[in-house]
Amino acid sequence: MGAAAGHAGGGFSLADSVPLQAPPPRAFPAPSIGHVQLASPVLQAALSGYSDRAMRVLARRYGAAYCLGEVLLDAFVVTADRSKRNNARLALSPEEHPVGAQLMGSNPDDFPPAARRLVAEGYDVIDINFGCPVKKVLGRCRGGYLLSVPETALEIVARVRDAVPASIPVTLKMRRGIDDSQESAERFWTIFDGAFERGVAAITVHGRTVQQKYVGPSNWEFLAAVKRHAGPRTVFGSGDLFSADACLAMLEQTGVDGLSIARGAIGNPWIFRQTLALLAGEPPLPPPTIHEQADALREHWALAVDLYGESLAGRQMRKFAIKYARLHPGNLAVRDAFVRVKVNDDWQGVIARHYCDDGPGRDPAADIDETASCDEGEG
Repeated sequence: MGAAAGHAGGGFSLADSVPLQAPPPRAFPAPSIGHVQLASPVLQAALSGYSDRAMRVLARRYGAAYCLGEVLLDAFVVTADRSKRNNARLALSPEEHPVGAQLMGSNPDDFPPAARRLVAEGYDVIDINFGCPVKKVLGRCRGGYLLSVPETALEIVARVRDAVPASIPVTLKMRRGIDDSQESAERFWTIFDGAFERGVAAITVHGRTVQQKYVGPSNWEFLAAVKRHAGPRTVFGSGDLFSADACLAMLEQTGVDGLSIARGAIGNPWIFRQTLALLAGEPPLPPPTIHEQADALREHWALAVDLYGESLAGRQMRKFAIKYARLHPGNLAVRDAFVRVKVNDDWQGVIARHYCDDGPGRDPAADIDETASCDEGEG
């Protein structure tokens, strides 16, 4: 108002000749998960079918402070043999620590041996999934179903906490309830407070109900209420994090300690780098150029081949390629080309044909699929 008043009077002051300075960036401290100190509040969620070692390593290289592996059934973890495919699902890289493993199941008796094996495999944090809303998961009394049975949910938490060394943090992923009923809300708070009382180090809360699946907006007002209730206890927010702007907005509007980026990170590792730039008060970074996309595609492919071998990598990477294609100005043609990829020559051939000429990329947030299933994570 002061500058406007000066102009209205026809006068000129030194202040009029000095460019307005952007306000300093808000401080968002890097959170910790128990004794595990993170480098920033920007994290990658567990993504069923996606967040394997290759994706996690790439996310860390692009700025994610912490990643969770894809959700694993407790029974699988306990019984998995040392086949190449099973080894790939459990595999870790030295450069991705700290890294968490996410467990899902229904029987409290099955969680402790699974948690102990994951610790033996080298995971730094054990996370428990009470959030998945997929029908087949709910029908087997797993994931989000457990929000309807607080006694069982809290027994699982206690059993996992008792099963692993005190040095290994245990965390929890949950949605804001089964539905919008008062009974569902009461159960949420019973599990939320009870989990902290039983020793969990952090809880990630998704702002949708289980009933919502991925339809409609994530309720960030609820996330803000959760963080106010939690006080100094560590709470991570999840839901609708498809751009760096959204990530910054969640931190500002809810006060959560960190961001659990899920679907927004599939085929878009740049979201971590872009978010860190905004948190540092830097100008927004543009979408990656075509050549920058090509570099990431080659890097991700090499990581996948190292993990799976060439043949299996081809099958695994096609679903990633469809997501990467959203950033290309010729996204539909690129997507169709990647769908036919089977081996390394195919992958490199698509890059050679469609990524040879540099240019600006597209913003993938324009292509959000609001109906994506749990097979695309918990975002």
